[in-house]
Amino acid sequence: MNAHTGDPGAVAGVEPDPGELIVGRDAELARLVHAVDSAADPVLVLIGDVGTGKSTLLEYAVRRAAASDVCVLRAKGSESESSLAFSALHQLLRPVLAQVDGLPERQRAALHHAFGTGPETGEPDLMLIGIAVLSLLSALGERRPVLVVLDDAQWCDRASIDSLSFAARRLAGEPITVLIAARAGKHLAGFDRHVPTLTLSPLDHAAAAQLLDLQPTSPTGRTRTQILDQAGGNPLALTEMARSVTAHDPGPPSVGPLPLTDQLERIFATRLDDLPTSTRRALLLLAAMDTIDSEIAVLAVVPDAEDEAWLPAEQAGLVRRTGRELRFRHPLVRSAVYHAASSGARREVHLVLADVLRDEPDRRAWHLAAAATRPDAAVSEELEQTADRARRRGGHAAAAKALERAAELAPRAEDGARLLVEAATAAALTGDLGWVEELAAAARARTDDPSLLARAAVQVGRLAVLTVRHSVVSTRLTDATEQMARTQPATALDLLADAAVVGFYTGDELQRHRIRDLLRSLPEDASNAWLRTWVRAVTDPFDNRTALLSLLPQVAAEAERRPERLTSLAIMAWLLDETPLAVRAFDEAFDRWGSRGPLPEGLGGAAAWSYVEQGRWGRAREACARSSAVASSVGLDHAVACAAAVDATVLAHQGDAAAARARAEDALALIDPLESRSVSVYARRALGAAAVADGAYEAAYEQLRMVFASDGAPMHYHASYPALADLAAAAVRSGRREEAAAIVERSVHALADNASPRLRALIGRARGLLADPEDAGQHYRAALAEPMLEHWPFERAQTLLDLAEWLRRRRRIAEARAPLAESLEIFRRLGARPWIERTLAESRAAGLDVTVSTPDTLAELSPQQQHIIRLAARGLTNREIGEKLFLSPRTVSSHLYRSFPKLGITARSQLRDLIDDTLTAAGRQE
Repeated sequence: MNAHTGDPGAVAGVEPDPGELIVGRDAELARLVHAVDSAADPVLVLIGDVGTGKSTLLEYAVRRAAASDVCVLRAKGSESESSLAFSALHQLLRPVLAQVDGLPERQRAALHHAFGTGPETGEPDLMLIGIAVLSLLSALGERRPVLVVLDDAQWCDRASIDSLSFAARRLAGEPITVLIAARAGKHLAGFDRHVPTLTLSPLDHAAAAQLLDLQPTSPTGRTRTQILDQAGGNPLALTEMARSVTAHDPGPPSVGPLPLTDQLERIFATRLDDLPTSTRRALLLLAAMDTIDSEIAVLAVVPDAEDEAWLPAEQAGLVRRTGRELRFRHPLVRSAVYHAASSGARREVHLVLADVLRDEPDRRAWHLAAAATRPDAAVSEELEQTADRARRRGGHAAAAKALERAAELAPRAEDGARLLVEAATAAALTGDLGWVEELAAAARARTDDPSLLARAAVQVGRLAVLTVRHSVVSTRLTDATEQMARTQPATALDLLADAAVVGFYTGDELQRHRIRDLLRSLPEDASNAWLRTWVRAVTDPFDNRTALLSLLPQVAAEAERRPERLTSLAIMAWLLDETPLAVRAFDEAFDRWGSRGPLPEGLGGAAAWSYVEQGRWGRAREACARSSAVASSVGLDHAVACAAAVDATVLAHQGDAAAARARAEDALALIDPLESRSVSVYARRALGAAAVADGAYEAAYEQLRMVFASDGAPMHYHASYPALADLAAAAVRSGRREEAAAIVERSVHALADNASPRLRALIGRARGLLADPEDAGQHYRAALAEPMLEHWPFERAQTLLDLAEWLRRRRRIAEARAPLAESLEIFRRLGARPWIERTLAESRAAGLDVTVSTPDTLAELSPQQQHIIRLAARGLTNREIGEKLFLSPRTVSSHLYRSFPKLGITARSQLRDLIDDTLTAAGRQE
């Protein structure tokens, strides 16, 4: 080994490998040591070009951790295994696989399913796999600190990256550090935003010169100057050019203007010329399958590998050997060895390895594919089977890659087109819209089969609705609908259904009109009635609402026959303010499918909003956690933003204004307000609620005023209207009564007879707040007279409190007491701390003898802690709570530990006695 990149001698506790000194990386080493020793950053990503020393720094961290009795789990990505689902995760967890059996049954089964070591249990539960990884790491951390190291992450399979990123985002407070190294410019899903990054830049001139001085034979004169100039501060280039000079000639290699990567590959390739034939063949075998398993395979097929084949390769600085473990010194060596060989030699080694791996069908299939020089139906079929296995385990990216290669090897164009469409279907579940569009375009180039082309278009549309490119996507979807309307009306309607969802996100009026026009142009029949209802409900829920309500029973009947449409029914019910039906349908859908599903549903925030509106705030936060976890893993910022906005609203209502503002600002940072008007409006409503919680009514009005345009029109045709009452309340307390009244009346005129009972009640409350004192009471009573208002308890309690305040100010104290008592009971049940305090103050002003009952002891806890306490009071274990809230059991335990002293208890068994019947009822609702 050669000197590589700063001197770690300044870092106490670890002696540097004498052959692997680190030069010029003092700041980077300090940052790395701080991350490992303090766990201040649960995740640190090292980014750098080829040869900048990422692996060397990781190796140093591993040695330091091992010397401190830290549990080290490590894996290294490789191009050859990037198509094998969960291969990197399996490599990472292999030393602790025995401890998987200690996980809860569902988590244990999920991991065994992912690794193909257990029976298939139906559809893979991808979130449960992530929870299992989190639980396993947390359990290891209870014994001793854990260091997780992932090198060359750009080549790790997508399923592994998704699972690890899911866990890594939830490691705060755990004695676990995750270090990841990836090449600069490579997208790393789940780790490319809001994750601390350490970028390795080229060495400065002084450090580069010092590194050259440390080489066994340090170049001098003109040669030294040329090496320093050509290497550009790249540590690997400096050491390898110096080695090449001393081994071959007195001058630097003549590499010309090639990119540095190509220069290095050429340097490594020149060393192959003097190696024995057996060594070159052994190296080629290793290059064809660059994993620990492959190294064992290589030793099995290379005669006398221990003594004869590898020693010359070690002496040439191409490989490292530790016992039976063989590794290339750098991935570029592998690339150089592989590409320096003839195509015939490469084909031969792939066939050899395919034979060695005949008991591993997925690896075998990929080696056969690598050996194929022309279309091959048999190999194409094996890859299709590999894709099927990957898909059943939740490896959608691996499945798409296998199907894409299978299409290339399919002899018949129609088979290739079919496989490409299937690849697009699998790729859609990764969230990579660009890839899906490429696969669909490749399918179009192979066939003119209208049914296949229609399927490809649907897959593009399915994913497109979840991206933030809403304006572009909306136009594409409506254009495609128009093109297919005559020849493929069923597909056209599918695309229009997606366009309607995108139109909901944007709130763009022109697109809404176009969607309605296109819907009228498509033929009606019984088979597509529910989809037509969907488009109408999503595009304009307040246009002839009565007619839409009359169609809901048909949609419900369809959901009975096809349960996968339960969420569509629930979303339509939510859009129409039929919240009880929406909640029942969402409950049933979640009971059937749990957290399964690699992508959020269209309008994924609808479930969380339904639970918010019905007062099931704990369940709403669970839905937000699930949606955010799913969307984050595939980089769907819009869905993450929507979940954040809903979560912020609940936090504001519960009195955690600072956390609410942070979550709302997160939402706004992820979207363009003109592309995602719905989320922008939700976030502004949350910021308004946070300001109200702080008593800052001027700030609340400013935020809520942004929910409506300058002329008073709603910024969003559905999301804006529920803010009318809160806007009025903030206006009254900030001197904006006249402006707010104009907005309310404009909305009343726009809704006309199509306003839902809920909106009528909110408008009644708004009018009461803005009316002359003599007239306010009738508006409040009209709002409370809506029998459906009980399904929106928070809104009902607000109106009751407003009525009570009005009555008290009219000196009708006796009449005020009943609405005060009812509103206080509701606010307490919900845990709406600011509103409890306001109602208590009003109650005392009304002469009521009110005391702070047991539930108010929870007021000292954060909303997260309150939720955990409620679940624990119902008898759920830490693991069960963790699964619901996507937290590790250790994090749950930590929240409970910090909560007990505030509650005046010392044991979990006291929770049920602590929480009275009111809170217990709320817990049952959750």
